[in-house]
Amino acid sequence: MKTYLLSTPKCQARHIKIAGRVQGVGFRPFVKSLADRLNLSGWIRNTAGEVEIWAQGNIDSLNEFEQQLINKPPPLAIPIQPISKLVTATSLDTFTILPSISSNINQGHLPPDYFICDDCLAEMRDKNQRRYHYPFINCTQCGPRYTLIKQLPYDRPNTSMATFPLCSACRKDYENPFDRRFHAQPLACPICGPTLLFCQPDKKEINNNALALNAAVTALKAGLVVAVKGIGGYHLLCSATSEATVLELRQRKNRQFKPFAIMLPWSGKDGLDYVRQYTDPSAKETALLINPIRPIVLVQKRLNTDLAESIAPGMSELGILLPYSPLHHLLLDNYSGALIATSANISNEPILTDQEQVESRLAHIADVFLHHNRPILRPADDSIYRVIADLPQPIRISRGIAPLELELPFTLAKPLLAVGGQMKNTIALAWDNRVVISPHIGDLGSPRSQQVFEQTIKDLTFLYGVKLTYCICDAHPNYTASRWAESSGLIVHKVFHHHAHASALVAEHKIDEPLLVFTWDGNGYGEDGTLWGGEGFYGKPGNWQRVSSFRPFRLPGGEKAGREPWRSSLALCWENEEEWHDCPTETSLLKEAWKKQINSPFSSSVGRLFDGAAALIGILNYSDFEGHASMCLETVGSKLTNRGIKLPLYFDSNDLWLSDWAPLLTPLQNKSLSMEDRSNLFHASMALTLVQQAKKIRAEKYFNVVGLSGGVFQNKRLTEYVNTLLQAEGFKVLISKYIPSNDAGISFGQIIEAGIIFAGKT
Repeated sequence: MKTYLLSTPKCQARHIKIAGRVQGVGFRPFVKSLADRLNLSGWIRNTAGEVEIWAQGNIDSLNEFEQQLINKPPPLAIPIQPISKLVTATSLDTFTILPSISSNINQGHLPPDYFICDDCLAEMRDKNQRRYHYPFINCTQCGPRYTLIKQLPYDRPNTSMATFPLCSACRKDYENPFDRRFHAQPLACPICGPTLLFCQPDKKEINNNALALNAAVTALKAGLVVAVKGIGGYHLLCSATSEATVLELRQRKNRQFKPFAIMLPWSGKDGLDYVRQYTDPSAKETALLINPIRPIVLVQKRLNTDLAESIAPGMSELGILLPYSPLHHLLLDNYSGALIATSANISNEPILTDQEQVESRLAHIADVFLHHNRPILRPADDSIYRVIADLPQPIRISRGIAPLELELPFTLAKPLLAVGGQMKNTIALAWDNRVVISPHIGDLGSPRSQQVFEQTIKDLTFLYGVKLTYCICDAHPNYTASRWAESSGLIVHKVFHHHAHASALVAEHKIDEPLLVFTWDGNGYGEDGTLWGGEGFYGKPGNWQRVSSFRPFRLPGGEKAGREPWRSSLALCWENEEEWHDCPTETSLLKEAWKKQINSPFSSSVGRLFDGAAALIGILNYSDFEGHASMCLETVGSKLTNRGIKLPLYFDSNDLWLSDWAPLLTPLQNKSLSMEDRSNLFHASMALTLVQQAKKIRAEKYFNVVGLSGGVFQNKRLTEYVNTLLQAEGFKVLISKYIPSNDAGISFGQIIEAGIIFAGKT
């Protein structure tokens, strides 16, 4: 018996509170097991935002107990340093797990969705287990979370699993503190849990797990497109080795060139046999592929494989994804080959989650449907990473990562909502010293995107119990998110686009000294009302000074230039009083409008310079998706050297160092040079220009840290060369590691930029 009635020199009682990611990750059974091993008595329970522990026993054991709570937690747990107080011991002879209680939910931590763990995967493949081949197996170390939580605390009645009462066997597992399924809220089995439903037009539905799964695999082998409901939404799956099938999917989805992701079976000792068959992954890329977040990873593709060429036309990399749900493993195990796995949506909209919507809206794309009846309360698409400069760079954060929580460098008196940008939208919610960034929402140009945008705001504020007064938005007056902010009834504070880019990077790295940040992207509304995108900022969040840019040029057709690179080429040539004779369309009327400055805004965008270079070289005149031209330009090139052109750099009347792109026009159009040579020349010239600007500004401002933010720095070739050149000049270089450098990071940057002002830190 472990009874401690009062504190003694050798025995104590402690009341401990631990916040962080400690719910839904097996933390309570871990604590009970640890307490039993150390011969401690007491209890643990969930509150809405943390776990509360009462532990009593030998002082040395209590000290070890507190250390291991932080140093050796369960794999998915991220506990914050506990708050521990001495209390008076009571009559307790065991350590128990008490029922959860409700409290201040804004201290909660919302867990993302997880992959299937090794234990559940092994059990699912064991014929002697009752969950053999069950497509919804999970435990406290794996399975859905964010997509099925109705409210905190994270208990089964507060999830979409509440409608699936546990059978007696599952109840026994759920209540056994020594079982890995103890209080696994999505717990289920074939008797009491969700089931699969296979639907094919004009045929009888199949409502049986094994038969539905077999029907889906048969459809895939027959070359059909199958819409499959996963954890955060539906995927469209089809053969990745049939050129005809992939081309048919492209035609149906109206997606001419944008690459498709590939899901490969888990095979071999480390699960990567298929990955190595089709790609040449680096050590960092393989580590990402098998990471618990299971993102899509961009990997160099092998030549002469049996994959369809139309998977990623014109690209040297493939987006590779390993199975992360039980259902994915079962499908891939039975199919035994590579599958296209692309989001089931209308292009640029969020992934679909509802059976009725999928069947009605995607009837022209999918041939058959594999549904299940576990409700998805909110969408979560796949996360995407690319290794750049030997560091994993997030391109999109969603399933497995988001909601992403970070600590603020200040404490807010009032909560803030940041609504992000127009493209690659995320929202961010901040209160006290916490900020939570939502999963990827996408481009806000459709009713469906706007619906998910508003749903995400409603969900996060409700789940965290945050009441809003202030809203932060982009300074661009025509962004959908900015218009929503103006009509929200909240007090609105506007942040310039590139200030948000710079502040996001600086806050992510926790830098508290003046530095130079280059924000290169497609475009953003600038302080002078023009479209920026090639800026250098000196200073700190909340106090940025624009110190460098590029010679501005006027874009004929304005925003159309983002999808039609030939317009950027014309802009550069006309601005330099030249003609572009290889232009693919007649331009006399367009030039008249350009001369009169009609729908021809000024831009300093490096993204548009990349587009213009791609068209001038002859690589691409029309883009199928954002960044298409730049990606093709990067792919055409090879290893960079310093054989770039040193662009003229001059100090203008606005106290800016401006680089002039004009010397690039002639060599980019020189057809005696290969496309590869011209691509290399352009990339090298841009890298040398950035370093030249940094050196000029350092001579005046005396700093040593340079940050790279904005979508242009997702270009691996450019960023790695810039990184090498800057380091050779003695600069410390910052690139993103948690927050995407593209517009998905704008909401976080808005919180930092405005929050510093609100917290009085400028």
